[in-house]
Amino acid sequence: MFPNRLSPRRFTPVPDEHIRSDRKDMRPIHEAITGLEEQVGLSSPQQALIQFYRAFNSGDLRLMAQNWAHTDEISMDNPLGGIKRGWPEIEAAYRRIFNGPAQVYVEYYDYTIHQTAEIFYAVGRERGYFRPAGGEIPLAIRTSRIFRKIGARWQQVHHHGSIDNPQLLADYQAAVYGKQP
Repeated sequence: MFPNRLSPRRFTPVPDEHIRSDRKDMRPIHEAITGLEEQVGLSSPQQALIQFYRAFNSGDLRLMAQNWAHTDEISMDNPLGGIKRGWPEIEAAYRRIFNGPAQVYVEYYDYTIHQTAEIFYAVGRERGYFRPAGGEIPLAIRTSRIFRKIGARWQQVHHHGSIDNPQLLADYQAAVYGKQP
């Protein structure tokens, strides 16, 4: 179950002017994606993002596996360090987060979606928290995600996340790895 949430909320589809790649004025979308939005398939970029945040915030590794493509070319570069390549390495990173002692929650906001027929990427921010025993570390992460159309659905092929604040990054890494900053 999602922390501090009671029930899924209805998701308002993003207007086309926010996702057309030929648009010069890409206005960020400020309504956060949490994963609690109504899931009505995976044929739109927003639905693929909803699926990711639902999987992440509920710690659902099976759903996370459905969100990612299973090829050798997928990659993830996140604030915990290192580049993970291929689903086995990415799965291990999520398994560590999901099975760890802390509660983690993030939502995606202030983002733009850039789409072609075969690929879309979303550039935005995540906010949330990491709650190890006895504390809370606020999270503020610059995040980009790339999805490729495989069959009739979007699947993630790349994720990059960066924490700008050096102390916040050190605190987060120390909490995840069980070390003092």
